[in-house]
Amino acid sequence: MIDYKPFWETLRQSEETTYTLVTRHRISGSTIDKLRKNKPVNTTTLDGLCGIFECALQDIVRYVPDRKEKGTGYEENRGEEA
Repeated sequence: MIDYKPFWETLRQSEETTYTLVTRHRISGSTIDKLRKNKPVNTTTLDGLCGIFECALQDIVRYVPDRKEKGTGYEENRGEEA
């Protein structure tokens, strides 16, 4: 599972707010909502956030293994041609 907890920590330590992200940096309100709810955002958005905060990707996002995802078959099928 992708988790945006590092984003909120980075935001809190910065001079930015969700308001300035929307008004000054043109990050949409729906993107802020996706970050709040740990929903998917595209890599262009992640790149933009890294640029705004002058930080690395791990300061915005982290991967947390989800026990429910185990056994989905993805691991077994990775690298095999369909």
